[in-house]
Amino acid sequence: MYTLFEKQDSLNFPIETFIFDARKSEFPVRPHWHYFAEVLFMLSGSAEVTCDERVYKVGEGELVLLPPSAVHSIFPASEDVMPVFAGIKFDPVKFPNTISYAPSVTDIFKYARERSMKLHFGTEETDTLCCKEIFDDCVNEMESYRYGRDVIMRSQIYRLIFGMIRLWISAGLDIDRCPVNSGGTYGIENITEYIDSRLEENLRVSEIAGKCHLSYSGFAAKFRSQYGMSCKEYIERMRIFKAEEYLLFTDHDLSFIAGKTGFSDCSHFIRSFRRYRGTTPKQFRQQRKQSGCHADEDDMS
Repeated sequence: MYTLFEKQDSLNFPIETFIFDARKSEFPVRPHWHYFAEVLFMLSGSAEVTCDERVYKVGEGELVLLPPSAVHSIFPASEDVMPVFAGIKFDPVKFPNTISYAPSVTDIFKYARERSMKLHFGTEETDTLCCKEIFDDCVNEMESYRYGRDVIMRSQIYRLIFGMIRLWISAGLDIDRCPVNSGGTYGIENITEYIDSRLEENLRVSEIAGKCHLSYSGFAAKFRSQYGMSCKEYIERMRIFKAEEYLLFTDHDLSFIAGKTGFSDCSHFIRSFRRYRGTTPKQFRQQRKQSGCHADEDDMS
């Protein structure tokens, strides 16, 4: 059965990049929505992109932003030439604003949408944004699986995000008036922002559900539908990801890491880590460091 909602795996794949060739793929793209933001850069041809009932004719070298939760579709603008475009999808919640005094990226996107700021950018603006370079780099990084891929892609997407925000500011968007989500108002689409910032704490699913103004059962059902797992499992997996960083990039002992990642004690940390990774934290650290040494030796030979 066809539904408008398109599910995204924001835990394992907070970033997706792709090249869409309408001559080779199923086209047109029917109306749908998702919690990710999506940015399309037209490489050749043109397309009619509908977003929240507004229609944009996006030509070669132009860009269109599709905000989170916006219903959108893509149809050919001409029967003669089918469009080819590059796309980047990303979970804005996973791109926190590192400027401490500024609203979050999620808040700014929502505010810009409410203020009817432009979502379609012409060639002069995409040149200013360096779109060709950004999209080429992100697509190449996604395909190459080289060291530091995630960091490089994130840096380019931040570059694109804040480039668009600067254009909005130049067009009159007053960031100082942007409502900030400081009052604890959350929904399923951004509750992971609250969770990720509090992994060290003793998080309770019932309290998290309350942040979304949902009952425990209602929240549990919606969370599983959106993220493909229970909230409790999500919390534990994120703690494992955070623990991996400590194991790989610091020399802290397991008790310290367990405390910093929200596990009740070292034994709980070891059991959980073994369940998800099939090895103990100590073995994981040793194996990764040994493989790193071998890689260095191979590079030198």
